Amino acid sequence: MGHEHHHDHDDHSHLSDIELRVRALESILVEKGYVDPAAIDALVETYEVKVGPRNGAKVVAKAWADPAYREWLRADATAAIASLGFVGRQGEHMVAVENTLDQHNMVVCTLCSCYPWPVLGLPPVWYKSAPYRSRAVLDPRGVLAEFGVHLPQTTRIRVWDSTAEVRYLVIPMRPEGSESMSEEALAELVTRDSMIGTGLARRAEAIR
Repeated sequence: MGHEHHHDHDDHSHLSDIELRVRALESILVEKGYVDPAAIDALVETYEVKVGPRNGAKVVAKAWADPAYREWLRADATAAIASLGFVGRQGEHMVAVENTLDQHNMVVCTLCSCYPWPVLGLPPVWYKSAPYRSRAVLDPRGVLAEFGVHLPQTTRIRVWDSTAEVRYLVIPMRPEGSESMSEEALAELVTRDSMIGTGLARRAEAIR
């Protein structure tokens, strides 16, 4: 978020109503000294740029490459993720679920938008939308198809409902042909959507 609007009179006609309201509220809070613009910028940058899904990708890559870590992640995801230094609000109680040929896992928050910020950053807009929150439960296979994920009818789809108490991280299936890749290279194959369950990992050849 830029803060130049506190000092000038730029044309904000390109902003939506909600964006204008947010800017107005931000201006009031800053003027009254309730928030520090620099602190807001630092927080947004941390989750949008520095964190994003990169932390989660490192967790998944290590699980793919290290069987012992993978078992630890499945048994106690909170501790296993914390061991890599990824901790914080919205990630206090984590559960990792693993995709296989028999079962594909998908995460939704039907009540609001509970999301594991320390490993996935800020939630995408569609994750918070009412259509996704309802249809993911009622028609998960149809929702996946809209994301371009077409699974065999023999693959069971299990939907996990995140709550304020528990948040989920999907461990996507490791792509074929990635056996000799380093953890760093493996992390490049992991997408945000694949860790929510609405996507698959990239093909190994995609980064070669």
